[in-house]
Amino acid sequence: MQSYANQTTKQKPKLFEGEKWLVLTGLLGFLLAAFCGVWVLINGGEVSPEGDVSKAFSFNAALGIFILSTAAIAPLTGMKARSRALFRKVYITLALYSYGAETIQNFRGVNPRFTNSDSLFDQAVGNIFAFVALMLILFYLYLGVQFFRSRAYKLRPEMALGVRYAMIAVTVSFAAGIWISMNQGRFVGADGNIIWLHGLGFHALQAVPIVAWLVERSRAKASGLIHITGITYLLGLIAIGWQTMNGHALMEWSILPIAAGICFVLSIAAGAAVLRKVLLSGSRPSSSNRNRSAGY
Repeated sequence: MQSYANQTTKQKPKLFEGEKWLVLTGLLGFLLAAFCGVWVLINGGEVSPEGDVSKAFSFNAALGIFILSTAAIAPLTGMKARSRALFRKVYITLALYSYGAETIQNFRGVNPRFTNSDSLFDQAVGNIFAFVALMLILFYLYLGVQFFRSRAYKLRPEMALGVRYAMIAVTVSFAAGIWISMNQGRFVGADGNIIWLHGLGFHALQAVPIVAWLVERSRAKASGLIHITGITYLLGLIAIGWQTMNGHALMEWSILPIAAGICFVLSIAAGAAVLRKVLLSGSRPSSSNRNRSAGY
Protein backbone atom coordinates (compact mmCIF):
# COMPACT_ATOMS: atom_id res chain seq x y z
CA MET A 1 0.00 0.00 0.00
CA GLN A 2 2.82 2.38 0.88
CA SER A 3 4.72 1.55 -2.31
CA TYR A 4 1.60 2.29 -4.35
CA ALA A 5 1.24 5.68 -2.64
CA ASN A 6 4.88 6.48 -3.36
CA GLN A 7 4.42 5.49 -7.00
CA THR A 8 1.37 7.75 -7.30
CA THR A 9 3.34 10.64 -5.81
CA LYS A 10 6.20 10.08 -8.24
CA GLN A 11 3.78 10.19 -11.16
CA LYS A 12 2.70 13.72 -10.26
CA PRO A 13 4.40 16.14 -12.68
CA LYS A 14 6.60 18.80 -11.14
CA LEU A 15 6.76 22.47 -12.01
CA PHE A 16 9.30 23.20 -14.79
CA GLU A 17 9.87 19.46 -15.34
CA GLY A 18 11.34 18.85 -18.81
CA GLU A 19 11.21 22.54 -19.79
CA LYS A 20 14.89 23.51 -19.58
CA TRP A 21 14.84 25.30 -22.95
CA LEU A 22 11.73 27.29 -22.15
CA VAL A 23 13.35 28.31 -18.87
CA LEU A 24 16.51 29.43 -20.68
CA THR A 25 14.40 31.38 -23.18
CA GLY A 26 12.67 33.17 -20.31
CA LEU A 27 16.00 33.95 -18.65
CA LEU A 28 17.23 35.40 -21.96
CA GLY A 29 14.45 37.97 -21.65
CA PHE A 30 15.82 39.08 -18.27
CA LEU A 31 19.35 39.25 -19.70
CA LEU A 32 18.20 41.45 -22.58
CA ALA A 33 16.13 43.57 -20.20
CA ALA A 34 19.18 44.08 -17.97
CA PHE A 35 21.26 45.17 -20.97
CA CYS A 36 18.57 47.60 -22.12
CA GLY A 37 18.15 48.90 -18.56
CA VAL A 38 21.86 49.70 -18.24
CA TRP A 39 21.78 51.41 -21.64
CA VAL A 40 18.82 53.57 -20.59
CA LEU A 41 20.56 54.58 -17.36
CA ILE A 42 23.68 55.67 -19.26
CA ASN A 43 22.29 57.03 -22.53
CA GLY A 44 18.58 57.57 -21.99
CA GLY A 45 15.77 55.66 -23.66
CA GLU A 46 14.83 57.58 -26.79
CA VAL A 47 16.56 56.79 -30.08
CA SER A 48 15.76 59.02 -33.04
CA PRO A 49 13.49 59.03 -34.92
CA GLU A 50 10.95 56.73 -33.16
CA GLY A 51 12.83 54.15 -31.08
CA ASP A 52 12.72 53.82 -27.31
CA VAL A 53 15.06 51.37 -25.57
CA SER A 54 13.06 51.68 -22.34
CA LYS A 55 10.17 50.00 -24.16
CA ALA A 56 12.49 47.17 -25.18
CA PHE A 57 13.49 46.88 -21.50
CA SER A 58 9.89 46.47 -20.30
CA PHE A 59 8.93 44.20 -23.20
CA ASN A 60 11.86 41.81 -22.71
CA ALA A 61 11.30 41.62 -18.96
CA ALA A 62 7.55 41.02 -19.38
CA LEU A 63 8.03 38.35 -22.04
CA GLY A 64 10.72 36.70 -19.92
CA ILE A 65 8.35 36.44 -16.94
CA PHE A 66 5.62 35.13 -19.23
CA ILE A 67 7.85 32.42 -20.72
CA LEU A 68 9.14 31.36 -17.29
CA SER A 69 5.58 31.12 -15.98
CA THR A 70 4.66 29.04 -19.01
CA ALA A 71 7.63 26.74 -18.39
CA ALA A 72 6.40 26.22 -14.82
CA ILE A 73 2.88 25.11 -15.73
CA ALA A 74 3.54 23.31 -19.04
CA PRO A 75 4.30 19.95 -17.34
CA LEU A 76 0.86 20.05 -15.67
CA THR A 77 -1.14 20.06 -18.92
CA GLY A 78 -1.26 16.29 -19.34
CA MET A 79 -0.21 16.74 -22.97
CA LYS A 80 1.67 13.95 -24.73
CA ALA A 81 5.42 14.37 -25.16
CA ARG A 82 5.16 15.08 -28.90
CA SER A 83 2.51 17.79 -28.43
CA ARG A 84 4.53 19.45 -25.66
CA ALA A 85 7.68 19.33 -27.79
CA LEU A 86 5.85 20.99 -30.69
CA PHE A 87 4.48 23.73 -28.44
CA ARG A 88 7.92 24.25 -26.90
CA LYS A 89 9.74 24.56 -30.23
CA VAL A 90 7.16 26.89 -31.74
CA TYR A 91 6.96 29.10 -28.67
CA ILE A 92 10.73 29.39 -28.31
CA THR A 93 10.99 30.39 -31.99
CA LEU A 94 8.25 33.00 -31.63
CA ALA A 95 9.78 34.37 -28.42
CA LEU A 96 13.25 34.67 -29.98
CA TYR A 97 11.85 36.63 -32.91
CA SER A 98 9.94 38.89 -30.52
CA TYR A 99 13.06 39.57 -28.45
CA GLY A 100 15.09 40.33 -31.55
CA ALA A 101 12.56 42.57 -33.27
CA GLU A 102 11.75 44.59 -30.16
CA THR A 103 15.36 45.07 -29.10
CA ILE A 104 17.13 45.59 -32.43
CA GLN A 105 14.49 47.85 -33.94
CA ASN A 106 14.31 50.13 -30.91
CA PHE A 107 18.10 50.43 -30.90
CA ARG A 108 17.90 51.33 -34.60
CA GLY A 109 15.41 54.08 -33.79
CA VAL A 110 12.44 52.25 -35.30
CA ASN A 111 9.11 51.40 -33.68
CA PRO A 112 9.01 47.62 -34.17
CA ARG A 113 5.21 47.40 -34.40
CA PHE A 114 3.78 50.74 -35.51
CA THR A 115 6.58 52.21 -37.58
CA ASN A 116 6.35 55.31 -39.76
CA SER A 117 9.42 54.22 -41.71
CA ASP A 118 9.15 53.77 -45.47
CA SER A 119 11.81 51.06 -45.43
CA LEU A 120 10.59 47.72 -46.79
CA PHE A 121 12.71 45.95 -44.17
CA ASP A 122 11.13 47.85 -41.29
CA GLN A 123 7.66 47.33 -42.69
CA ALA A 124 8.35 43.60 -43.07
CA VAL A 125 9.62 43.33 -39.50
CA GLY A 126 6.43 44.98 -38.25
CA ASN A 127 4.15 42.77 -40.35
CA ILE A 128 5.97 39.61 -39.26
CA PHE A 129 5.76 40.85 -35.67
CA ALA A 130 1.97 41.09 -36.00
CA PHE A 131 1.85 37.52 -37.36
CA VAL A 132 4.12 36.30 -34.53
CA ALA A 133 1.84 37.95 -31.96
CA LEU A 134 -1.16 36.15 -33.48
CA MET A 135 0.67 32.81 -33.33
CA LEU A 136 1.66 33.45 -29.71
CA ILE A 137 -2.02 33.89 -28.90
CA LEU A 138 -3.28 30.87 -30.83
CA PHE A 139 -0.68 28.44 -29.45
CA TYR A 140 -1.21 29.70 -25.93
CA LEU A 141 -4.95 29.24 -26.21
CA TYR A 142 -4.23 25.65 -27.24
CA LEU A 143 -2.10 25.24 -24.11
CA GLY A 144 -4.76 26.85 -21.95
CA VAL A 145 -7.51 24.53 -23.18
CA GLN A 146 -5.57 21.54 -21.82
CA PHE A 147 -6.16 22.73 -18.24
CA PHE A 148 -9.92 22.55 -18.71
CA ARG A 149 -9.71 18.83 -19.49
CA SER A 150 -10.04 16.11 -16.90
CA ARG A 151 -6.54 14.77 -17.60
CA ALA A 152 -4.86 17.91 -16.24
CA TYR A 153 -7.25 18.11 -13.29
CA LYS A 154 -6.50 14.53 -12.25
CA LEU A 155 -2.76 15.19 -12.23
CA ARG A 156 -2.84 18.07 -9.74
CA PRO A 157 -6.40 19.30 -9.05
CA GLU A 158 -5.56 22.47 -7.12
CA MET A 159 -2.97 23.64 -9.64
CA ALA A 160 -5.30 22.90 -12.55
CA LEU A 161 -8.02 24.97 -10.87
CA GLY A 162 -5.70 27.90 -10.30
CA VAL A 163 -4.31 27.81 -13.83
CA ARG A 164 -7.84 27.78 -15.26
CA TYR A 165 -8.52 31.17 -13.68
CA ALA A 166 -5.12 32.39 -14.83
CA MET A 167 -5.82 31.33 -18.42
CA ILE A 168 -9.08 33.27 -18.47
CA ALA A 169 -7.17 36.34 -17.31
CA VAL A 170 -4.48 35.74 -19.95
CA THR A 171 -7.21 35.60 -22.60
CA VAL A 172 -8.35 39.03 -21.41
CA SER A 173 -4.74 40.24 -21.80
CA PHE A 174 -4.55 38.85 -25.31
CA ALA A 175 -7.79 40.65 -26.16
CA ALA A 176 -6.27 43.86 -24.79
CA GLY A 177 -3.19 43.29 -26.97
CA ILE A 178 -5.40 42.95 -30.05
CA TRP A 179 -7.18 46.11 -28.94
CA ILE A 180 -3.83 47.94 -28.82
CA SER A 181 -2.99 46.73 -32.34
CA MET A 182 -6.34 47.76 -33.79
CA ASN A 183 -6.14 51.08 -31.95
CA GLN A 184 -2.57 51.60 -33.26
CA GLY A 185 -1.44 52.48 -29.75
CA ARG A 186 -2.16 52.04 -26.06
CA PHE A 187 -4.08 55.26 -25.37
CA VAL A 188 -7.88 55.51 -25.48
CA GLY A 189 -9.96 58.66 -25.08
CA ALA A 190 -8.61 61.42 -22.88
CA ASP A 191 -6.68 59.35 -20.30
CA GLY A 192 -7.38 55.65 -20.92
CA ASN A 193 -4.35 53.35 -21.17
CA ILE A 194 -4.88 49.76 -22.39
CA ILE A 195 -1.44 48.65 -21.25
CA TRP A 196 -2.64 48.28 -17.63
CA LEU A 197 -5.27 45.73 -18.64
CA HIS A 198 -2.80 44.03 -20.96
CA GLY A 199 -0.08 43.68 -18.31
CA LEU A 200 -2.12 42.85 -15.20
CA GLY A 201 -3.94 40.04 -16.98
CA PHE A 202 -0.66 38.25 -17.65
CA HIS A 203 0.39 38.56 -14.01
CA ALA A 204 -2.50 36.25 -13.11
CA LEU A 205 -0.14 33.50 -14.33
CA GLN A 206 1.92 34.11 -11.22
CA ALA A 207 -0.72 35.29 -8.71
CA VAL A 208 -3.37 32.57 -8.90
CA PRO A 209 -1.20 29.46 -9.44
CA ILE A 210 0.99 30.49 -6.49
CA VAL A 211 -2.10 30.43 -4.28
CA ALA A 212 -3.05 27.03 -5.73
CA TRP A 213 0.48 25.78 -5.04
CA LEU A 214 0.18 26.91 -1.42
CA VAL A 215 -3.21 25.21 -1.11
CA GLU A 216 -1.56 21.95 -2.21
CA ARG A 217 0.82 22.27 0.71
CA SER A 218 -1.85 23.18 3.23
CA ARG A 219 -3.20 20.34 5.34
CA ALA A 220 -6.59 22.04 5.45
CA LYS A 221 -9.02 21.89 2.54
CA ALA A 222 -8.78 25.41 1.14
CA SER A 223 -9.75 25.14 -2.53
CA GLY A 224 -12.41 27.79 -1.90
CA LEU A 225 -9.60 30.31 -1.47
CA ILE A 226 -8.40 29.50 -4.99
CA HIS A 227 -11.87 30.40 -6.27
CA ILE A 228 -11.86 33.64 -4.27
CA THR A 229 -8.42 34.58 -5.59
CA GLY A 230 -9.31 33.83 -9.20
CA ILE A 231 -12.77 35.41 -9.20
CA THR A 232 -11.69 38.64 -7.49
CA TYR A 233 -8.68 38.93 -9.81
CA LEU A 234 -10.97 38.59 -12.86
CA LEU A 235 -13.46 41.10 -11.43
CA GLY A 236 -10.58 43.53 -10.93
CA LEU A 237 -9.60 43.13 -14.59
CA ILE A 238 -13.20 43.73 -15.68
CA ALA A 239 -13.31 46.98 -13.68
CA ILE A 240 -9.99 48.11 -15.22
CA GLY A 241 -11.18 47.26 -18.73
CA TRP A 242 -14.44 49.15 -18.21
CA GLN A 243 -12.61 52.20 -16.92
CA THR A 244 -10.23 52.08 -19.89
CA MET A 245 -13.06 51.76 -22.41
CA ASN A 246 -14.56 54.91 -20.91
CA GLY A 247 -11.27 56.68 -21.68
CA HIS A 248 -10.48 57.46 -18.05
CA ALA A 249 -7.27 56.98 -16.08
CA LEU A 250 -6.99 54.32 -13.40
CA MET A 251 -5.42 56.73 -10.92
CA GLU A 252 -8.59 58.70 -10.23
CA TRP A 253 -11.13 58.60 -7.42
CA SER A 254 -14.12 57.00 -9.13
CA ILE A 255 -16.15 53.84 -8.64
CA LEU A 256 -14.39 51.56 -11.12
CA PRO A 257 -10.78 52.10 -9.99
CA ILE A 258 -11.88 51.79 -6.36
CA ALA A 259 -13.76 48.57 -7.18
CA ALA A 260 -10.69 47.21 -8.99
CA GLY A 261 -8.50 48.06 -5.99
CA ILE A 262 -10.89 46.31 -3.58
CA CYS A 263 -10.96 43.21 -5.81
CA PHE A 264 -7.17 42.96 -5.97
CA VAL A 265 -6.89 43.50 -2.19
CA LEU A 266 -9.36 40.64 -1.64
CA SER A 267 -7.33 38.48 -4.02
CA ILE A 268 -4.14 39.22 -2.08
CA ALA A 269 -5.96 38.60 1.22
CA ALA A 270 -7.07 35.16 0.03
CA GLY A 271 -3.47 34.35 -0.85
CA ALA A 272 -2.31 35.57 2.55
CA ALA A 273 -4.92 33.37 4.24
CA VAL A 274 -3.58 30.30 2.41
CA LEU A 275 -0.01 31.21 3.33
CA ARG A 276 -1.06 31.48 6.98
CA LYS A 277 -2.61 28.00 6.79
CA VAL A 278 0.59 26.59 5.33
CA LEU A 279 2.75 28.21 8.01
CA LEU A 280 0.45 27.02 10.79
CA SER A 281 0.31 23.48 9.43
CA GLY A 282 4.10 23.45 9.15
CA SER A 283 4.51 24.51 12.77
CA ARG A 284 2.26 21.74 14.07
CA PRO A 285 3.58 18.20 14.45
CA SER A 286 2.05 15.69 12.05
CA SER A 287 -0.06 12.79 13.36
CA SER A 288 2.78 10.34 12.65
CA ASN A 289 5.21 12.47 14.67
CA ARG A 290 2.74 12.66 17.54
CA ASN A 291 2.31 8.90 17.47
CA ARG A 292 6.07 8.34 17.54
CA SER A 293 6.47 10.73 20.44
CA ALA A 294 3.71 8.87 22.30
CA GLY A 295 5.51 5.57 21.74
CA TYR A 296 3.39 4.24 18.82
